[in-house]
Amino acid sequence: MRIRLAALLLMVFVLASCDSTSVSSVTPPAAAARIYHGTASVGDFMTITVDSGAKTISYTDVSNNTSGTVPYVANSDGTYTLNDPTGNLVGAYEVPNYALLIQAAKTGPNADTPALITAVESGQISLGTFEAHAYNIIQFRTAAGGLEVGSISVNAQGQGSISSFWPYGAFNPGNQSSSPFNTGMIDMSQAQLDPSGTFLKVPEPNNEPGFAYVFGTADGIFAVDTGNGAILGLKKAVSKDFDPTVAGTYKAIYYQKTGATTGQGNVETGTASLGNASLVVSGGGVVTVTDARGNQIVQGTITPVADTSYLYGSSGKLTDPCYGVFTFRITTPNVSQQDVFVTFMDKAMLFASFTGNLSANSSGTYNYMYGVALR
Repeated sequence: MRIRLAALLLMVFVLASCDSTSVSSVTPPAAAARIYHGTASVGDFMTITVDSGAKTISYTDVSNNTSGTVPYVANSDGTYTLNDPTGNLVGAYEVPNYALLIQAAKTGPNADTPALITAVESGQISLGTFEAHAYNIIQFRTAAGGLEVGSISVNAQGQGSISSFWPYGAFNPGNQSSSPFNTGMIDMSQAQLDPSGTFLKVPEPNNEPGFAYVFGTADGIFAVDTGNGAILGLKKAVSKDFDPTVAGTYKAIYYQKTGATTGQGNVETGTASLGNASLVVSGGGVVTVTDARGNQIVQGTITPVADTSYLYGSSGKLTDPCYGVFTFRITTPNVSQQDVFVTFMDKAMLFASFTGNLSANSSGTYNYMYGVALR
């Protein structure tokens, strides 16, 4: 049975965090060495340094005790080609002093699992930074259907309420443990600020070994690394409506799994891969995702979750309208149903897609994809 998002987010009320200011449209000069904290979608917490003078990316994976220094070459499109002798880090994209995305091939407890690493600039935080705010969140996993979407709101006393939608639960309604909608409360009372002042450690729930790690930036992007994947949050919007100022072209790195099934012990099979993509968002809210070969992966016109009856309102069961989260659904009768989600903030965009195969010949397989896009 999967670990519920509410339990995983025992500490994630930090995602409902700080007063953040808009990122300036003028990017300051990048420092020669830039430090990031990152979370892999398999559930690894990492410290990463990009040294643009030496042209290297150095990392320490706290979760599986691996580390390395990897030379890189900057490409004309802004991506990095990496030359990792261990074969772990494959490719990257950076908006200096803001965020870093990495394709990794050898993450997880056994250092053998492909995953997307999302890293944000290391900066000073405190427990008080995260109270009395609300965030939209997407959880990236490499199992259990890959993703979960929703929001978290935290009061001034540090008690957080979660509302989320789990697409795999809707695809597999026969499993009593797989309700597609989840609500719960969280408490940050056990959070410990690291001596560096740049991240928080929270004991895993139910006396399980290890910690979850919470980190973020003063610009309003927050991340939580748990044993069950990466939880990424962007501050909620003040309106449900699409803001055309987020329109433009984004570069992205994504993780996808095709032909997936979940079997005994919740072991998920399927073909995993990582890739680069271009995301174009029109002023009218049309989202087009194209892979590195120019193949269109996804296209649709987004609708606010607040206006989507099967998620919120008279028919849906989300308890929060998730201002700033948008979605569309593509259904081919007796073939497939695809749910796509996106959310924006400043230079960042999170996106996720889950497709359930409905054909009798599909044997109940499903596909999912998620990623982070920057501009």
